[in-house]
Amino acid sequence: QVQLAESGGRLVQAGGSLRLSCAASVSPFNWYTMGWFRQAPGKEREFVSLINWSGDSTDYADSVKGRFTISRDNAKNTVYLQMNSLRPEDTAVYYCAADRNYRDLRGGDCDYWGQGTQVTVSS
Repeated sequence: QVQLAESGGRLVQAGGSLRLSCAASVSPFNWYTMGWFRQAPGKEREFVSLINWSGDSTDYADSVKGRFTISRDNAKNTVYLQMNSLRPEDTAVYYCAADRNYRDLRGGDCDYWGQGTQVTVSS
């Protein structure tokens, strides 16, 4: 059974930093593009970032470029999202996602989703 388990979400002040982690049981892990999405209250889920199987190609939503960094450790089956300079508008449930197809993941049509982790940024 495939599982994506996010962790690291919590309450943080504006301007602060957080690192989210997603431990994945998809196998083989390095066949999968991994990504992060988020959903704020009353809004649709939106793309945040993705990283290809080898880690040498990444993509970011315009709203997080220059502040967030995605990375992966294929030896640990884990993907990370380092979030700096956090803003109140970053408040959302953050979801990890996995797909074998880069474009499918980018479009939100993902094979697997995690349960989400709450990030709250106070002003």
